[in-house]
Amino acid sequence: MGKIIPALTVFNELGIPGRMALVHDLDPHTPVIVGVGQVSDHIDRPNYRQLSPVELAAEAARAAIADCGVDPRSITAQIDTVAGIRQFENSTPIALAPLGRSDNYPRSVADRIGADPRRAILEVSGGQAPQKLVTEMAGTIARTGSGVTLIFGAEAISTVRHLAQAERRPDFTEDRGGQLEDRGYGLEGLVSESETKHGLIGAPPRYALFENARRARLEQTRADYALSMGQLFEPFTAVAARNVHAAAPTERTAAELATVTERNRMIADPYPRFMVSRDQVNQGAALLIMSVGTARTLGIPESKWVFLHGHGDLREKDLLARPDLSTSPAAIAAIGHALDVAGIRATQLSSFDLYSCFPIAVFNICDGLGLSPTDPRHLTASGGLPFFGGAGNNYSMHAIAETVTRLRSAPGSYGLVGANGGYLSKYSVGVYSTKPVEWRHNHSTEIQAGLDAALSISTVDTADGWAVVESYTTGYGRTDQTGIVVGRLEDGRRFLANTIDGDVATRDMLSCEQPIGQRVFARSTGRSNLVSTSVEAMNTFTTAPSS
Repeated sequence: MGKIIPALTVFNELGIPGRMALVHDLDPHTPVIVGVGQVSDHIDRPNYRQLSPVELAAEAARAAIADCGVDPRSITAQIDTVAGIRQFENSTPIALAPLGRSDNYPRSVADRIGADPRRAILEVSGGQAPQKLVTEMAGTIARTGSGVTLIFGAEAISTVRHLAQAERRPDFTEDRGGQLEDRGYGLEGLVSESETKHGLIGAPPRYALFENARRARLEQTRADYALSMGQLFEPFTAVAARNVHAAAPTERTAAELATVTERNRMIADPYPRFMVSRDQVNQGAALLIMSVGTARTLGIPESKWVFLHGHGDLREKDLLARPDLSTSPAAIAAIGHALDVAGIRATQLSSFDLYSCFPIAVFNICDGLGLSPTDPRHLTASGGLPFFGGAGNNYSMHAIAETVTRLRSAPGSYGLVGANGGYLSKYSVGVYSTKPVEWRHNHSTEIQAGLDAALSISTVDTADGWAVVESYTTGYGRTDQTGIVVGRLEDGRRFLANTIDGDVATRDMLSCEQPIGQRVFARSTGRSNLVSTSVEAMNTFTTAPSS
């Protein structure tokens, strides 16, 4: 072996000190990812097994343990903490589990693999959860040098939908009990009473509001913007087509993605089905994180080690309070800060996985960092949520697993994972590399304070009078269409409203080349707000409130 060079203290752009060390020189408490695993259970394949979320997560955990390259029993015996990602069927208080579920998902998974952890965690809802947990658990290990942490998640949405009405269907109910740190749903600020009243329910219409606002900002035609979304996602389909765990492994052209057909029907303007996160999946992923000292004791080869160089966790303002509906500054700032903590620039990244539930989530980062949507490095490691599959809150666990695998095959390179939760609401970022580095703290709290202090738009629940359309979408059900408008009254206050059934002129206005900036008349009904293109039309369809 050559001479061991002492570790150097380096300072990134924020002046945050860190050590670019040789492996032998690392503090033994330094956190490191040592194992990753993924599993899928396709209902249209001969080996389909009807696995429950617990079973999928357990298989992914076994794969992550085996990936460490040592006796699995030695790893399992050292697992001190298990942290599970919530399934969609446990992400809100009213969510249903048609086939049943475990009352202690993390410990049910631990039982399957023969682990007896001291601590079990069920993380809050949101796609940011996998990356946020990695950062949190890495920080805990750095402080305490605690044992092995296993993080996992799984969805069996495809199986649930496939078998929910079957005469002979499985029962996934488990009464496990035991210690559980249930962190709740984390829904505060994500859903308002006004949004619910106006049919702004679920992800597609909310993201469509952001997407249409961005198109207006860029002054693009409907056709040009639709093609740009297709051009963004075309490379994603190519990555998914090569991924054995992808739910939709079909390579598609930009034109195919953008063209509305019977199969690629409109979901919410401007999104046809191929542009929308695919939730009908059976997928699980897991990873193991521990201290360098523990990894050495267990004999895990250094070729398996991947370090978290940079990280950031930030939150956006509530939807209607955001100054600009076409962007999310918090997500951009989270990525910029994670790169700063890592001490590198985006040009030094060889691998990306930007959360891609809808095009706007990727465009937002491209706009903020100056990345080309068709960057030859590709902006996804897995294939993206519409094509690999949107495995509920757990998608980014798959992204981390893919990134770790890529980095091991290209030692010394850097990969970035951007994980989004809510409605461009919560963003967690990790910058990874096989290059040894000691733990670095981030300054997310200080940056968050600055974001929170920025200007918010005043909103109103009831709107009456003339206004302009600030953003919009039309939701396309199987038998009806619902227009949703974000409007600004003449005094500057923002509101939500719906179009009126039978009001053809207003429906046509939302279908014109550019509805944003159009003048509309708003009226509150006591339950919700309505908009029309004129007072006369409003009076035709509604009764003016009495004074």
